[in-house]
Amino acid sequence: MLVCGVDDAGRGSVIGPLVIAGVAIERRKLRRLSRAGVQDSKILSPQRREELYSEIIEIADGWTATSIRPSVIDSNVYRHMLNNVEAQRMAKVISRLLPDTAYVDACDVNFRRFGMRVSSMLSKPCSAKIRSYHKADSRFVIVAAASIIAKVTRDRAIARIRRRHNVGSGYPSDPKCVAFLEEHARRTKSPPAFARKSWETIHRIYGLPSASARRRGSGRGRMAPGQLTL
Repeated sequence: MLVCGVDDAGRGSVIGPLVIAGVAIERRKLRRLSRAGVQDSKILSPQRREELYSEIIEIADGWTATSIRPSVIDSNVYRHMLNNVEAQRMAKVISRLLPDTAYVDACDVNFRRFGMRVSSMLSKPCSAKIRSYHKADSRFVIVAAASIIAKVTRDRAIARIRRRHNVGSGYPSDPKCVAFLEEHARRTKSPPAFARKSWETIHRIYGLPSASARRRGSGRGRMAPGQLTL
């Protein structure tokens, strides 16, 4: 039986893409991931994630990753559809890997609803059973493997940005990231293309209308639960 894990990386970042990755493996081989030391990517060092990235690819029967660029994130945040686009991309990843069962890390406050949404978006001939949970990356080694693939893929994207811009980790909690944006705002009124313009951090630094104000102006109403901008 082929099982798959799906997770994202970079949802809260103000800089760079949101990455969704999937890893598929025969159930009988799952212990190999555990023996390799696969864990939730958040508790691993960058060096250890890189090491495990290579091991996971070697062990897995299939894997894939997809990046959602900032402009796509922004358009979906303004339409309170970020959870929906994540569900679409997760369904796309699962449909590529064609597992019998897929475990997904739910970004919706209602994990059952999120699982049903992903299931409804699967492309034929995929008929995988979707198992949706909160914190699935800390509960299932196959999802932990996907979290590592997603995190390393995103880290590499941020590293490419850092070749020219000192954006730090890209998260609004990182002083280096905030300092870069504040310095950039002193030089130009427009945020860089690799920044998420729908994030409150950008609105505050660049003096732009907030996402909530834009939604009121467009008549689109409130965001759905779990869709708050950062």
